[in-house]
Amino acid sequence: MQTAPIHFDTFNALADKVAQIRIEEARASLGKRAVLLCHHYQRADVYRHADITGDSLKLSRLASQSDAEYIVFCGVHFMAEVADILSRPNQISILPDLAAGCSMADMASLAKVERCWRELSSVLNPDETVTPVTYINSAADLKAFCGAHGGIVCTSSNAPKILEWSFARREKVLFFPDQHLGRWSGHKMGIPLDQMVIWNPDLEMGGLTVEQIRNAKIILWHGYCSVHQMFQPSQIAKFRAQYPEGKVISHPECSFEVCQQSDAIGSTETIIRIVKESAPGTRWLVGTELNLVDRLAEEVKHEGKIVQFMADTICMCSTMQRIDPQHLAWTLENLVAGNVVNQIKVPEHEAKLAKIALERMLDAS
Repeated sequence: MQTAPIHFDTFNALADKVAQIRIEEARASLGKRAVLLCHHYQRADVYRHADITGDSLKLSRLASQSDAEYIVFCGVHFMAEVADILSRPNQISILPDLAAGCSMADMASLAKVERCWRELSSVLNPDETVTPVTYINSAADLKAFCGAHGGIVCTSSNAPKILEWSFARREKVLFFPDQHLGRWSGHKMGIPLDQMVIWNPDLEMGGLTVEQIRNAKIILWHGYCSVHQMFQPSQIAKFRAQYPEGKVISHPECSFEVCQQSDAIGSTETIIRIVKESAPGTRWLVGTELNLVDRLAEEVKHEGKIVQFMADTICMCSTMQRIDPQHLAWTLENLVAGNVVNQIKVPEHEAKLAKIALERMLDAS
């Protein structure tokens, strides 16, 4: 039986312990009707309630295969959009706090990408010469743009393979929104740095000359992750001076210089796997989000492994932090009462085109 929606105001002042109890009670009441997804970067007091943990694409794919009616995504907005796109018609994707966005994803809007495409057309024919590639950390309308223009989506683990797919079809790539993932992936393919240029969407023609555009193999969007830009080569140098036997592993959203000086580069799942498979007693410096690093350090310490956070200052995904126990309790109690709050629904025409780009990626990788 449906009742009037419960307003969040009554949850905002809840003590954390009380919120945790109410989450557990609501989850017990919902049973298998709801599946709770938590990204690796999620805060610990929410992560503890997860049914499934992992990176964003993995979570969405597994949720779509579940019997759950409600997909409660403890991540950020673009992740809940992907869950909606890949889910079955009878499933509802929910984001406990609509303010949980992604600063990187916000750096590339549809209007700016369409303007870029128009400006590129004054120099070359982009629909014949450029494959648009969007990182999965982007809005659904940008995935739809790629679907409509022969483009594709990539993740941090399959980006090099997706670039191979792209270059097999057209001679250039427009890569957005993360310049660092695009640059490192291009470098791994042997593309010279001077053939990977940065497109600044706030400047006419991206701040590039006609010659630079024509000579470029990859046009990199001027975007980045606010967390991963905090990691610096000097932090690696300091670590190696103190612990010459130590190993460094970084996410490919880090700068090119940080990636160059790391022993291994990988997605969140890859970082976890490599550290867990390493020999007992290994010491690691990890360049990715703090919640993941702290959790990984706890999980491997019984083997004598030491996992250190790369940055000197605390830096975590502040927008994902917005999903706290209070918002989760509010979301779940509304579901118990028959109310859906904060549903993420991608418009049908966008979802259809975005799914094309996602399916191209799944087929290619």
